Amino acid sequence: MRGRLSRMATKPPSSGSARGAAKPKSVIQTVAWNAATVAPVVLVTGPEAFLADRVSSAIRDQLRAADPNVEVHDVDATDYAYGTLMSLASPSLFGEPRLIRARNVEKCNDEFLEDALAYLEATDADTTLVLRHAGGVRGKRLLDQIRAGVGSGIEVTCAEIKSDSDKHDFTLAEFRTAGRAITPGAVRALVSAFSSSASELANACAQLMADSDGNIDERLVEQYYGGRVETTAFKVADFAVAGRRGEALVALRHALDSGADPVPIVATFASKLRLMAKIWGDRRSSSELAGIVGAAPWQIDRARRDIQAGWDEPGLRIAIVAVAEADANVKGASRDPVYSIERMIEVIANFGRL
Repeated sequence: MRGRLSRMATKPPSSGSARGAAKPKSVIQTVAWNAATVAPVVLVTGPEAFLADRVSSAIRDQLRAADPNVEVHDVDATDYAYGTLMSLASPSLFGEPRLIRARNVEKCNDEFLEDALAYLEATDADTTLVLRHAGGVRGKRLLDQIRAGVGSGIEVTCAEIKSDSDKHDFTLAEFRTAGRAITPGAVRALVSAFSSSASELANACAQLMADSDGNIDERLVEQYYGGRVETTAFKVADFAVAGRRGEALVALRHALDSGADPVPIVATFASKLRLMAKIWGDRRSSSELAGIVGAAPWQIDRARRDIQAGWDEPGLRIAIVAVAEADANVKGASRDPVYSIERMIEVIANFGRL
């Protein structure tokens, strides 16, 4: 990217960039999605659409709390008509505050880009402009200007809630924000049950808090969501790794009868054994290892308990090989994927001892 911040404030940089050029440093405040606050311009970046929607709603609610008569306008930057932004931001007859929410800025047309750049130079005191940019290079000139301080904005980041550690932290934040207590086991059960969707995880947290009083524990989560496919897959792996062969096979049958696909079941085993191998023999605390191995501290503590159930290093190696064979079989190398999983469970429940 060419040009310095001082130049960017008066002249947008060209779309090209010199190879190896340093990325300009942002001079505006950058906050997490759950710390979003009203500003003349709120740039919402990152791939997690669910969190971006949360930010948009939070800004609206803050404005309505200050003035219930706030006008809310939604604009799609992909089919934007020239002059719309200036028209919506112009002072109303009765002076109500205005919220303009522009979505799909990463796909904006030239008309939107031109108007938005012009608006930054003369923002309206009664207007809050929220710009949602999910990623990519389109609209980069606009982002560079905002980050350089033009328009007196802030940036709200919405990183993808992807890993189990991310989901664990998100779940804790949901309950902490609401002033509710939840046990570590209940957090783990929720993350296991809703491993594929942040929005479903958030809705599950909200339902538990709405339907119960006091602390939320693993028993309550089991009562509400114990039948979910994701949950049963983790139960199969938990039982097998702990050496509880019979219970693992029963849980496997329940998972398959509930509609679970063999591929993610094997993937669950692979994830557990992979973490056990990563922390094997490492005496550092779980909090120290969390960032290194890419897992939450509670997952590391659980993996250490699993290791103590009766595993040794040769057995773990054999078990990992068994999982790799099962993975190939459930993806087409065998005509009987269920038998392949059962065979894998036999090996793992025996701690890899043949």
